[in-house]
Amino acid sequence: MKSTYQYEPNYAIAPGETLLETIETLDLTQKELAQRMGRPIKTINQIIKGTAQIMPETALQLEKVTGVPASFWNTAEAQYREALARQEEQRARDSQIDWVSRFSFAKMVALHLLPETPSKVGRVEALLHYFGVASPTQWESTYGQLCGAARESTAYETDLGDLSAWLRAGELKARDCNCEPYDRECFLSSLQKIRALTRKSPAEAWPEVRELCAASGVALVLVPELPKTHVFGFTRWLTPHKAIIQLSLRYKSDDMLWFTFFHEAAHILLHGKRDVFLEKRGADSPKEREANQWAGDFLIPPIEWKTFIASLPPKPSVSYISAFAKKIGIAPSIPLGRLQHREKLVPPGLFNHLKHQIDIHWTGI
Repeated sequence: MKSTYQYEPNYAIAPGETLLETIETLDLTQKELAQRMGRPIKTINQIIKGTAQIMPETALQLEKVTGVPASFWNTAEAQYREALARQEEQRARDSQIDWVSRFSFAKMVALHLLPETPSKVGRVEALLHYFGVASPTQWESTYGQLCGAARESTAYETDLGDLSAWLRAGELKARDCNCEPYDRECFLSSLQKIRALTRKSPAEAWPEVRELCAASGVALVLVPELPKTHVFGFTRWLTPHKAIIQLSLRYKSDDMLWFTFFHEAAHILLHGKRDVFLEKRGADSPKEREANQWAGDFLIPPIEWKTFIASLPPKPSVSYISAFAKKIGIAPSIPLGRLQHREKLVPPGLFNHLKHQIDIHWTGI
């Protein structure tokens, strides 16, 4: 009668222990087993103690001598080594618990970036899976380099923990975005259409805006900010044929959202594929100023703005601003925002009913 063997250890049990039980059942000594296999007694002793591995050829020899299939010995050995590796990994995880404190873990759970995980070691595992890295060391080298590349455009005082988590969310969302290969002329054409879409509320316009960007080779993603990020936008190339524009929901009104979007689009159009741009309040560099200028001129042509300002009454009215916006085909919140913040010709808060509040639903990863 043929026996069926199954090896499913809950602990790191060396297959040598099973081998010892097997030869004792067969009334064989280690010396006799070594002789029948043509192996040194020292090798058999090491296998039984777990200090030597059962190699495939050894498993075949054991099958002939003991009648236990070679597949059993190979599986037992593989499971034992895996169990040892997991034990070692567990010890490493215990030493990595402090790493979790670099992240706003509860907020990441609330945003459906991570599963609720009560144990500290479980949180380490959840974060490593989220970032797709083997250890905190690889996390720091991967995302430290990415975030550090953005220093050209910002003072970069943001903590790496939450910032890297925010960037990773954008990466994961962008992966799910099916984009055509990047085409500059197509993107410019799409931006003209998106400019007209600013007259809608962001929530209404956003699905079409995303589609227009994807058709041009740009993945557009919105990710709510995490507590320690304080960023408005982020732009980089994921591949030579796919760029990402990642926006936070750190906007109180649509004029800020639209300007940031076109600012990020300018980086794609004007700057290199190796450049990385992280937008924070007060960020300043030649390339940031170029992007600001391009976005402002694209939304409101300089000649149109000059004429508008020249004829602006001492006390601008809602109707005057709205008529100008309608004439050039953009949302009235955009010229209003410029009058408030750059020109200082309209007090902050006045006529803010012309602005749409941001109400775009976040679904998580």
